[in-house]
Formats: sequence, C-alpha cells, structure tokens
Amino acid sequence: MVSYEETKDDERYLKLLAEKFPTITSAATEIINLEAILNLPKGTEHFLSDLHGEAKAFDHVLKNASGVIRKKVDEAFGKSMSEEKKRQLCSLIYYPEEKLLKMHSEGEISQKWYIDTLHHIIEVSRAVSSKYSRSKIRKQLPKEFAYVIEELMHQPRFEEEDKQAYYNAIVETIVKTERADQFIVAVCLLIQRLTIDTLHIVGDIFDRGSGAHEIMDRLRHYHDFDIQWGNHDIEWMGAAAGNPALIASVLRISIRYANVETLEEGYSINLLPLATLAMDVYGDDPCDMWQTKDFENNPRLKRSAQLMAKMHKCISIMEFKLQGQLIMRHPEWKMDDRLFLHLIDKEKGTITINGKVYDLLDKNLPSLDPNDPYKLCPGEEQLMQQLLHSFKKSEKLQKHLRALYQHGSLFLVRNNCLLYHAAIPLNEDGTFAEVLVDGKMVKGKELMERVDRVVRNAYFAPQGSKTQQDALDYMLYLWQGPGSPLFNKDKMSTFERYFIAEEKLYKEKKGAYFVLANQKETCKRILEEFGLNPERSYIINGHVPVRTLKGESPLRAGGMRLVIDGGFSKPYQATTGIAGYTLIYNSHGLELIQHTAFESKEKVLEGEKNFHRKVQLATFDDHRMMVRDTDRGHELEEQVENLQKLLVAYSTGLIKERN
Repeated sequence: MVSYEETKDDERYLKLLAEKFPTITSAATEIINLEAILNLPKGTEHFLSDLHGEAKAFDHVLKNASGVIRKKVDEAFGKSMSEEKKRQLCSLIYYPEEKLLKMHSEGEISQKWYIDTLHHIIEVSRAVSSKYSRSKIRKQLPKEFAYVIEELMHQPRFEEEDKQAYYNAIVETIVKTERADQFIVAVCLLIQRLTIDTLHIVGDIFDRGSGAHEIMDRLRHYHDFDIQWGNHDIEWMGAAAGNPALIASVLRISIRYANVETLEEGYSINLLPLATLAMDVYGDDPCDMWQTKDFENNPRLKRSAQLMAKMHKCISIMEFKLQGQLIMRHPEWKMDDRLFLHLIDKEKGTITINGKVYDLLDKNLPSLDPNDPYKLCPGEEQLMQQLLHSFKKSEKLQKHLRALYQHGSLFLVRNNCLLYHAAIPLNEDGTFAEVLVDGKMVKGKELMERVDRVVRNAYFAPQGSKTQQDALDYMLYLWQGPGSPLFNKDKMSTFERYFIAEEKLYKEKKGAYFVLANQKETCKRILEEFGLNPERSYIINGHVPVRTLKGESPLRAGGMRLVIDGGFSKPYQATTGIAGYTLIYNSHGLELIQHTAFESKEKVLEGEKNFHRKVQLATFDDHRMMVRDTDRGHELEEQVENLQKLLVAYSTGLIKERN
C-alpha cells in the first residue's frame, strides 16, 4: 500500500502524471489495464546474427519466424490436417501474394478453397495473437479489414447456431465480393507481424552478400527491432560517416567478393571514377592476382574481369595508404606493425619485415612514391574526394546509417540475456583487459559503454570538431585494432595475404576471449560484470561461424554462452555444414534452431519442406514466463506504483481532479 508520505515526496512528478490521467477513474482504468498486461505471457523474441547481406535467406527466416509459424499451424490443426496441406498453408502465410498468383495461374482456386483457407488462416491468427491484449492487436490490424478481422479472430470456438451462421456469412461475403485475395494477404501479413514481438540482430548485416541494403530496408519497416553492431557494420558505418580508409576498405571487399550491387544499385555509389583511374594507372598491367572471387563462374563478371581486377588493385593500394596515415596519426593505437609501404624496395620488388626480405607477389606499384609512400597521388586524392561525396550524399545509405544508430548499440542487456557481436577483451588469466578509448584506459562494461559513445560521436559530434574527427578515426581501430571488442585479434593480415607468399605471416591470433569464454567461470564473470545473475542468464553472440562439420556446438560454457553464427553467409556454409542458427525466446523457454540452406522462394511456394532442427535449451517448467517477469514488466510495475501514488494524491486532496 502506498503511503501519503511517499506520495508527498513525488508531488512534482505526480502533477505531470496527472496531465495524462486527470481523474481517479482514468488513473484506476490504466492500473487495471497495466495489471492485465503484466499477467499476459511474455512475447516471443527472435535472435539472428551474421546475416552478411544474404537478403533472401534473411527474409525467409523472418517470414517463417524460424519455424514458429509452422509450430502454430501444428498446434491449431494437429492431426486433423495432412502434412502436405500444412506445408501449403505455411507457404501461403509466408508468401501470400506470390502463392495466390501461382495458384490462380494454375487454376487451383475454387470458392470452397477460399472458404476453407479463410477459416484456416483466421484459426492461425488466433493462435499467434493469444498472448496479446485486444488493444495491442487492434493497433496492428490493417485498416481496410480491421473490423472484419477482429470479429472473426474473436469468434468463440463453440458458438450457438445463429452466431455461427453470422461468422459463416462474413466469410462467404468476403468471397462473393471478390475481396478474398486482399483479405488473405492482409491476414497472412498480420500473422507474420504477431508471431514475433521483438527482433534482435546480433551484428554483421553487411559484408559479402549482395543484399545488405534490402535487409536494412526490411528492418526499417519492422515493428520492433534492435541491432548490436558487428565489425562489418562498423566498417560500413565509418565509411558512411566519412572515414576515407573505411570507404576504401568497403570498396575493396565489395569488389574482391564480386558484390558491387550493394554499392551501385543499393546505394547509388558511382564507381566510374575508380574504373577510370584504375585504367589510367594500371592500363597495361594484367592484374592477374587481383581477380575477383569466383569470376569464372559468373558470366557478368567474366566480361569485365580485367577491369574489376584493376579496380581491385587500385583501391587496395589506396586503402593501405589511408590506413597508414591514420595509424601514424594515432601512435596510441600501437599498430605500427600494420605499416608496410615504407618497408618496400620498389626497384628490387621486395619488402623487409623484421629483418627478413620477401619478394613481392606484385612488383608493379606505379602510384607508390618511395619518398612519401603513404601519400595519395593526385589522381587518388581526387578519386577519394569523389567517393567521399558519393558516400555522404547517398540518401539511402544515410537513412540506413541513421537507422543503425537509432536502433543500434554495442551491446544490449534484455530479459536476462547479454547480447554483443564478438568479444569482451580478456587477459590470458581471464581478467578483463584494459583498452585505451578516447584517452582513458577502460575494461569490461565500462569499455563497451565508452566505445558505444565514441561510435556515436563519429556521427553526432559537431562536424569538423576534434571530438568528431578522433571518433571517426577510431572507427578504423574498431574495424581492425587488437583491443577492439569487435575484432579482438592481434592483426588483420590483409597486406600479407595480397603481397607475400609466406603463409605463416597470414596467421591472425585471436584474443584470449575466444578460448576462455567457453568456460563457465569466464561467462559467470562477464554476466556479473553486466549486472546479470549467472544462474539464469545467457550470453548471446556471433562473429565466429560454428563449424558443425567439425563437431563444434553453438552451446558453450555448459549452455551459458550461445554462438548463433552458423553460416548464414553462403561462403561459410562449406565449413559450417548448415545455413545458420537462430534463437527463439518465448514464454515457455529458449529454443535454438538450426537451418538448412534456403534455396529459393519458388521451392517454398511448391510446398517443399523447409527443415528446422530445434534444440530445447531451457524450459520454464514451474510457470510460463509472463510479461511481469521481463524488463518491460518491471517498467510497467513502476508505472502501476506511480499511478497508485496518484490515486492517493487525488483521494487526500494533494492533487485535485480535473473534469
């Protein structure tokens, strides 16, 4: 019971609250509403990681909610519906417009099919909406059919004959008025919307796949999502914010892996100036070692293979120069071992590293000035100014950058889960490693919080200020610095792999985290550092693909840490053996889902089985997890307590009601 004294202490706040709830009735009604919500089952959370631009696979996983919709279909119909009909119904729910178009073209739709299907999808919509209040569902209903859908969704399962005739008449009228297709599409999209309450993307939207811009477009219109930035996201964010070295890095990787669609078609980045400079500087150079990956199997790339190779070499040399400039500008990063260009003997075509001389795999370096090797030549300088303009003025890229900031963070603590993409830097003894961030040595949670602020300063600090420039520079360190929680290796051996045949120089030593975080004691220490109870909390991250073919498991440290990078990206699937892991966290517990490769939408439309193998991680046997048990529930309980204080204030005359 709230006392008068407690109420008096909060008088100023309660007067503000009274603006929204001016009467006893309005405040009491809101308490009733919130208490009811607190006793609803927890909404379903969906976790994905390391999408790497695979837009089609991402979209399919989103549409089927990692198999949750199929599970709801099974619950709704059990053995009363055949396996084939269930698959066909699911394919309709995932891709309603495409499925209807296909069935119309094949003459498979009849009035009976419409009526049966309308009843079926309404039944599924009931199943996925059972954990929400009517008010919340009402807000999600498509305006055109809101009243009709609401009537049908809340139809009792056992109803008197007259009322059943009423519902049947609604369904039959939808068909007779030729609105069935539009109605089916609306309900199927509603099912998708209601199945997942919150979507978590645990890093790396960008990289090799050609559809990162499509993923970002999809996310921007998703009802509730958050992003924990990955190393590839930071690379693109730094480039979009105007870091020249990261612009060069984005271009190099995109060209190397034959993914220029994202740049050209997705973000309207003009690559013609790069092509022109590459032809001018390397016109007679065959650039054989700079060929893009898999160009021989791609007819489109094969036609422009030589030009792409020249562009690849041109932007790579620029990247090494620009990285060198930043590393020399920031000696506190201690990355001098990544400076190579001044070690090159251009005449001999060799490089001397740690006293040992190596032959360069490519000795033709016309744009390299031995007297000032890290300086861009005039043509490169002009090109970089053009690229900076393209990145900063790309309307879609800047919209996506803002979305990454608005919905993103370096880490997230939510409902007993700690989410981050890669690592918490550790010493070999398991203690938190100190890293210099913005002039201060920090570790653990403070390190993650400080890095998050620096990332935001790169975009939000006053343009041209030292704060903004230092933060923008630091984005390169986050991309490849040894102390970066997004990278956490001793080096990124890009230069060695391009120019030196000695493979032992390629080895990148991972930080201690990647071994120690497989131990319970380490995970316990990390969870406690972030204020979580290790007995009932989990670490969720990605970054390192789980090589299932080699017997690796996504469950680490006895199930305390879940690594959900299972190979969404096609190039990794040869070593992982699967097409990714996702995680479902609902009121009954946690389920890890292992996916097979997504072949095509057409296969799904045919009703082909899409395999999801589920691993039950934790079940709440004693009770279902309710909204009251979540972080959101704790916020609502605080609101209830404040409203109860407002009632006391009204009843004691401390605050007067307003009509």
